[in-house]
Amino acid sequence: MKQFLSLLIILSWCLISCTKEEMPIPDPNGGTDTNKGIDPTKDTEQTVFMYMPWSSNLTKYFEQNISDFETTIKKNILKNERVLIFFASSPTKATLFELKYDKGECVRDTLKTYANPAYTTANWITSILNDVKTYSPANRYGMIISCHGMGWIPVSATRLRNSEEKYHWENETGPLTRFFGGTTADYQTEVTTLAEGISRAGLKMEYIMFDDCYMSSIEVAYDLKNVTDYLIASPTEVMAYGFPYHIIGQHLVGKVNYYEICKGFYEFYQNYSAMPCGTIGVTNCAELDNLASVMKEINRQFTFDTSLIGEIQVLDGYWPVIFFDYGDYVAKLCSDQTLLTTFENQLERVIPTAYRMHTPTFYSASKGIPTAIKSYSGITISDPSINTRTVTKDETAWYKATH
Repeated sequence: MKQFLSLLIILSWCLISCTKEEMPIPDPNGGTDTNKGIDPTKDTEQTVFMYMPWSSNLTKYFEQNISDFETTIKKNILKNERVLIFFASSPTKATLFELKYDKGECVRDTLKTYANPAYTTANWITSILNDVKTYSPANRYGMIISCHGMGWIPVSATRLRNSEEKYHWENETGPLTRFFGGTTADYQTEVTTLAEGISRAGLKMEYIMFDDCYMSSIEVAYDLKNVTDYLIASPTEVMAYGFPYHIIGQHLVGKVNYYEICKGFYEFYQNYSAMPCGTIGVTNCAELDNLASVMKEINRQFTFDTSLIGEIQVLDGYWPVIFFDYGDYVAKLCSDQTLLTTFENQLERVIPTAYRMHTPTFYSASKGIPTAIKSYSGITISDPSINTRTVTKDETAWYKATH
């Protein structure tokens, strides 16, 4: 049994903009193809793909995200790059379109429409990525996933829970935050399913950016290490506004600047009036196997003293805690200073200090108030958690590689 990620995916009403009528081509999967944008003889250098599958309550924020990215495109930043967006307007309807620069404006060029997408299957993910490759063949691909998020926690855990328990997306009294997938299990995708779908498409992403909650998790990163070079995500909840694409969009296109992405995100949320809270980390997936080797040695020598669990930096609002700061956990676990230094040096290679930023506090809709951040490594771990939602943690690839 493999570990999983709850992919709750929320998308706004379909945005279709064509300047002339074209005869649609029937699609065997229930969609229609406008036969636009295909040039198999010429690869672009980079294609950035924003994936916004269906959820339920973040529609207006996704619309804002697209509008913000359009603001960036209007600056005429596209050279040999293209930006494609998959946007679901309902559980059964979605559109693939491209953002293009045209005489000082950003226009939306509809490429394909879809009926009844099977969002949560590996076959579907492979299918949409194959469409992206067909419409925009490129030397490099970056993927942005916008929705709610719950780290590596399996979809089954969102189905099997006590009626009194609530996830952060179910709290409606405070500021809204995001989740990876829909707000019901029917529209949530496992992290391992995402990895399988990308692999089947024959792709390895330059980066995957999760515009969702709790996705900067060591368990998630390890699941995706073979299908992406870098993982950009937040270890805590992300405010419903999401990532500020009008600021960081230019750094996601062309030569990717991970420092400026983190800096733009941090500065935006440092001054965000609704709730000035934000955390971000960039994981270099090529270094994860080396980190796992060090972690395995630590786990071989040490067993965590559960009396110290209250001293670890928490990065969620759940009780019992699900997501702990990874670096702080290991600092409490490993009493061999030489081995701890080896770990810290390797963690620096995985998430360099310049690629992990945070405001003084983080916000959780589950708790309803900001919580201070005193220790921060940019990524979480669930090893010490005793929350019933984490009972399958020993089935994750990360756990198996480190124990």
